[in-house]
Amino acid sequence: MPNDFNTSIIDEFRSNNGRVGGMFEGARLILLTTTGARSGRRHTAPLVYLPDGERILVIGSAGGSPRHPAWVHNLLADPVVTVEDGAFSYRATATVLSGAERDEAFARAVEQEQGWADYERQSGRKLPVVALAAIPGPPGFNASSPGEALRVVHDAFRRELATIRAEVAGSGPVLGAQLRVNCLTLCASLHGHHVREDEGLFPGLEQAYPELGPSIARLRDEHVVVAGLLERLRSVLADPGLSREALAVEVDALTSDLEKHLDYEEQALIPVLDGV
Repeated sequence: MPNDFNTSIIDEFRSNNGRVGGMFEGARLILLTTTGARSGRRHTAPLVYLPDGERILVIGSAGGSPRHPAWVHNLLADPVVTVEDGAFSYRATATVLSGAERDEAFARAVEQEQGWADYERQSGRKLPVVALAAIPGPPGFNASSPGEALRVVHDAFRRELATIRAEVAGSGPVLGAQLRVNCLTLCASLHGHHVREDEGLFPGLEQAYPELGPSIARLRDEHVVVAGLLERLRSVLADPGLSREALAVEVDALTSDLEKHLDYEEQALIPVLDGV
C-alpha cells in the first residue's frame, strides 16, 4: 500500500532536482528503488545518505521501528537497485556492511548525527548499514536539455557545498571523521567533473563552435585554480589537529571561487548547449 508521506516527498524530490522542504530540508537525500522480494514490483523510498568516497551509505533505521524497513529485505533478495540523487539516476549494487566496517561507518554516522544512535536504541536491533556502489555505465540525467543537465549538476555541487559549510559551522572543536569524508568526497567529485569537461565536453564544443575558444580557455584556467583549492583542502584535512576555523577558511575559499566559475560556465555554455 503506498505511503502518502513518502509519495509526497518523492514527487517533490523529482520535481525539484533533489530539493525538498519540511523535515528533510537541507538533508542529503536520495530515492532508492528496490525490487520487492515477494511481489517483484518496484518500490521507491526516500532515504538520507552519507557520502563515502566512490559509494554512498544508507542506514535501515525505519524511524526506530523494531523491524528492518522493507527496502532492506528487498535488496537482500536482489542487490541491484536504482538510485536517484536529484542530478542523476543510476543502477547500483547494494552491500550490507558487516563487522568492523559496519561499526566504523555507523560510528561516523552517529558522530555527525546522534539521532542514528537514538534510533538504534529505540529499535532494539542493530541497524543495517548499506553501501550503494554505482554500476559502471552512463547515468540518466534528470533534465530535458543539455543546458539544463549542466545546471542541474552545478546545483548539486552548490547544494553540497552549502551543506558542508553548515556542517563545519555546527561542528565541535574536534572535527568528526564523517565531516572529513564529506569534504574529501566532494573534492573527488569536483575533480572528476572537471576532468570530464576538459577531456570530453570542451573539445567537442571548441570544434563545433570556434567562437567559444576564449570562454573555454577561461574555464580551463579556472579549473586549474579550483584544482589548487581542492588540493589545499585535501592537505588541511590530513591534519588530525585541524580546527573548525581553519577548515572553514578553506571551504569558504573554495565556495567563493567555485560559485563564480559555475555561474560563468552556465552563462557561456548553456545558450549554446540548448541551441543545439
